[in-house]
Amino acid sequence: MTPFAIAGIQMHIAAVHSNVAPMLHRLDVLMARFPWTQMVLFSELAPFGPLPRYAQPLDNDTIQQFQEAARRYRIWLIPGSMFEKADDGRIYNTSSVIDPAGEIVTRYRKMFPFRPYESEIAAGTDFCIFDVPGVGRFGLSICYDIWFPETTRQLTAQGVEILLHPVLTGTTDRDAELAIARATAAQFQCYVFDVNGLAAGGVGQSCVIDPAATVLHQSAGQEDFFPIEVDLDQVRRQRETGIKGLGQVLKSFRDRSAEFSVYDRASGTDAYLHSLGPLVMPGQGSTAGLGAADPRTSVEAAETPAVTDVTQLVGRAANG
Repeated sequence: MTPFAIAGIQMHIAAVHSNVAPMLHRLDVLMARFPWTQMVLFSELAPFGPLPRYAQPLDNDTIQQFQEAARRYRIWLIPGSMFEKADDGRIYNTSSVIDPAGEIVTRYRKMFPFRPYESEIAAGTDFCIFDVPGVGRFGLSICYDIWFPETTRQLTAQGVEILLHPVLTGTTDRDAELAIARATAAQFQCYVFDVNGLAAGGVGQSCVIDPAATVLHQSAGQEDFFPIEVDLDQVRRQRETGIKGLGQVLKSFRDRSAEFSVYDRASGTDAYLHSLGPLVMPGQGSTAGLGAADPRTSVEAAETPAVTDVTQLVGRAANG
């Protein structure tokens, strides 16, 4: 048995002022109640909320506070993510992984911003994998990333056993996202820790799923601390013998006969996708994609003025 205790913190997130002090307070409470916790995960954009006007430089005082907290409690800490303002002016949705010594071991920039709502957010291109010595291999993705199974495929093909997934989802597609989280655990034979926020941070319903797609914990719509001790040997056993002794999914993919030309952008296999029109905000009464002309031309849609902070907030609440 290779046990490891991971806690998610589902909490209220404000949009227009810092959430850092409340995060640190809840971390104090969590560690007082559950001192055996070894890793803590917050939701997407928890420290400063979902508005990019609060973007921070990569290294800042807030990160240093989280580093000190990780060092004090000797835990691995992923404080959700925050908008990062890069030196070139671009804004990324970036998460930091802090080890029990308070050191930043890796960072991750979200690969799939929720476009068109997050059209002003740049996309990262590097995957995030890190090892907890003596325990196992972890991977990090952020919210909308999980809707693209290629992201988890890349991580698990490199040995990731636990997928850490901070999210900000605040509307009716949360139910679909929960289904995707369960499917991801089964497809890739891994644990999934999916932590959502509340208020401006989402509708809650955080969950923990084991590699057989069994839901180990499901939060409701209130604040919640949920420390779960996982067993990494369960991942290894199921990858060896199959889910419940049945599908050996990763080995079947490894031994596949087919190659997938859709991943070759020059192959033409994805021609249909190019018929779907531009990635823009739908307008009222839009019939794009239904064989009829859109009331606005694609040029007009592309020239629509940038949305306000309120619209950006609604968009991010829809699916981080």
